[in-house]
Amino acid sequence: MTGAEHNGPASGSGSGPERALGLDTLVRLRRRRPVPEAPRRLLLPEGMTAPLGCDAVAVPDRLGPLVVPRLPRLGCVYTDGAQWWWIVPSDSDYALPWPTPSQYAPGALVTGPARLVHRPEGTVPYTPPIPLYLALCRVLGTAPDWSRAVSA
Repeated sequence: MTGAEHNGPASGSGSGPERALGLDTLVRLRRRRPVPEAPRRLLLPEGMTAPLGCDAVAVPDRLGPLVVPRLPRLGCVYTDGAQWWWIVPSDSDYALPWPTPSQYAPGALVTGPARLVHRPEGTVPYTPPIPLYLALCRVLGTAPDWSRAVSA
């Protein structure tokens, strides 16, 4: 049998001939697909400065109100409806693995709009990172990383 005598589908899938998508169709499909939002920095309130740089720690929205009363001092706190964000000094994750499900965001970059829910007195936006870490551990029922048993 020669190639001219073969009338079946080229792919052998058995589902009939395959259709190639044209460039116009591919462009239309690409335009309909939602574009992920580019990360943006949490904006500090007017008059505030971040002399130690600026990162953020987030927890799911349901945990935010449980963490706040456990903190001796609050810095700027934001919510985007899904998470609560605390501003901490840059590199507050150095040698400190934040407990799951919290998220550490270098540069305080978030993917959606967030609104300020707490503004501290003064000009510095920070929540102290160690008390925040301990409050998160307490709320989540996990031991701080440095108090866990070390295996030999």
